[in-house]
Amino acid sequence: MRREEFLQGARDMLPLLLGTAPFGVIFGGLAIAAGLSPWQTLGMSLLVFAGSAQFIAVSLIGGGAGLAVVLLTTLVVNLRHALYSASLQPFVRHLPGRWRLALAFWLTDEAFAVVQQRYARADASPCKHWYFLGAALAMYGNWQLCTALGIVFGQTLPNLAAWGLDFAMLATFIGIVVPMLRNTPQVAAALVAGALALACHSLPYQLGLLVAAAGGILSGLCLERLAASGEAKA
Repeated sequence: MRREEFLQGARDMLPLLLGTAPFGVIFGGLAIAAGLSPWQTLGMSLLVFAGSAQFIAVSLIGGGAGLAVVLLTTLVVNLRHALYSASLQPFVRHLPGRWRLALAFWLTDEAFAVVQQRYARADASPCKHWYFLGAALAMYGNWQLCTALGIVFGQTLPNLAAWGLDFAMLATFIGIVVPMLRNTPQVAAALVAGALALACHSLPYQLGLLVAAAGGILSGLCLERLAASGEAKA
């Protein structure tokens, strides 16, 4: 049962691996171009393992931003993982601490998209955390491999970031987000965040992402509270 769940998780992650592979290659190349050593670049992927945060950190480091700006920006961008964890907590709270720590570290947007569908199935399998582990490790291994490829090819291929490979990641995120938009507050949050990201794209230090994240969260929360108050009055 454990082996089957583990392998199924890895298999279900395969389509998302294809979408994130170019993203990892680009990150490896950009990190080297920003002045990080190959070991520092690999270390960031191994220890941070957060694609969007890694890209933002490299961009800020390359632009000469201070440590406080880098830490604060990446923290805010990654706050969404707290929401992922809260959503999955009822399914993993019975696991030992070592399991919860490992799964929390390997939790990514892609892993959440795959794993929450597995937990939503009504079967009584006691080994769904092995499915989680298989999906997460598949993404982790893929990210390390693609970072290494980016380090190698980023130094031999000119202007790798301009090849348009990052479109695959954009398509992957759209594929993750759209099926999860099931009610008005969620749709509104996505639309507001997207609009603010475009409107604030020119802000320095990637502050547009912070504005977009905050705006999306606030709009979704406000609409949820309005809906809840309307139901209470009814």
